[in-house]
Amino acid sequence: MYIICSDLEGVFVPEIWINVAIKTGIKELSLTTRDISDYDILMKKRLLILKENRLKIDDIKKVIATIDPFEGAVGFLDRLRSHVQVIIVSDTFVQFAGPLMEKLGRPTLFCHSLDIAKDGSITGYNLRQGNAKQKTVKALKSLNYKIIAMGDSYNDINMLQEADHGILFNPPENVKTEFPELPVTCNYTELEKRINKII
Repeated sequence: MYIICSDLEGVFVPEIWINVAIKTGIKELSLTTRDISDYDILMKKRLLILKENRLKIDDIKKVIATIDPFEGAVGFLDRLRSHVQVIIVSDTFVQFAGPLMEKLGRPTLFCHSLDIAKDGSITGYNLRQGNAKQKTVKALKSLNYKIIAMGDSYNDINMLQEADHGILFNPPENVKTEFPELPVTCNYTELEKRINKII
């Protein structure tokens, strides 16, 4: 029996931090795991920028409320879920994800959490566990599931490599070049065809 483990941002919805960067005009917030492979370095940089610019959780939530899933994402996810279990395994945070999950039809989500001060400042973050994406796949495999994993960025690679079938979805050129062993799909039609061949 197969379970699909999928990244969220870049696969089903646009990158949250890029949208925050656009709305606030703070270019440095547009960096993502497509640019910086070390998630801890990336998050510490983001938290420092938020502090320097006095941005709070409500400022980010206002941006997230304006983000819609990619065209075709909801239909694609609905079709997948009609015949296979899907778990969104993301490095986003539960405080960010609610409105996006609602728009996607409330799929199962594994993600992290933020430390929020009483004044709404984001003071830190808590990983569910280190290397959570890869460990999720390992745990599911230990229960005798076969795993198809899909993602687009550096922080997805361990998950894709751990899965029985790992698929890059619309990745940047640097990720494609560094991991040529992973098959690449560029749209939901290609991705769905590849998945249907497996299951």
